[in-house]
Amino acid sequence: MKKILFQTAFALIGFSIASSNANAQTTGIPVTASIKSEAVTSTQINWMTVEEAIAAAAKNPKKIMVDVYTKWCGPCKMMSQNTFTDPTFIEYMNANYYCVKFDAESAEPVQYKGQTYSNPDYDATKQGRNGVHQFARYLNVSAYPTLVFLDENGTYIGPVVGYKVAKDLEIFVKFFANNDYKSVLTQEQWVTYQQNFKPTW
Repeated sequence: MKKILFQTAFALIGFSIASSNANAQTTGIPVTASIKSEAVTSTQINWMTVEEAIAAAAKNPKKIMVDVYTKWCGPCKMMSQNTFTDPTFIEYMNANYYCVKFDAESAEPVQYKGQTYSNPDYDATKQGRNGVHQFARYLNVSAYPTLVFLDENGTYIGPVVGYKVAKDLEIFVKFFANNDYKSVLTQEQWVTYQQNFKPTW
């Protein structure tokens, strides 16, 4: 039930953020400051598998971001070329998240919370679109790209759907990393959060 509520809320969030960005309204009381983490210098995001990210978070807790993409998806390629190469985004994500790249049509099995997810419909001879992985279905991903956010225990928090550049994602990645999602539970609270958010990217 909680998972469904988050998906509904973030469907509304995804819709409202576009108008908020268009108006560029950023006045009001500052929200919680960004997480202070050790500086991580890198020229690229430290991509992991799902299993690697869960294991890393168990040793050194951080949130997890899963980039759910497909090989044929144009906006997914644009995210890789534009968003995931942004130096500010790279630095923040490596410091505050474990990042996973997950092909939603891959044949590779995924171990998650004691269960194995596979892709029984995968066809190695097929060109273009292929079978959808069970793990993508578990995450309720139906559009690409979708960024799925998990907490430090690997528990589902919510998705951000569609192509976004780094400055569009700033509010989302800080919203999750700072645990603000635990107190912003309604559409009205989210609107206020957006109005008060102070972007720095």
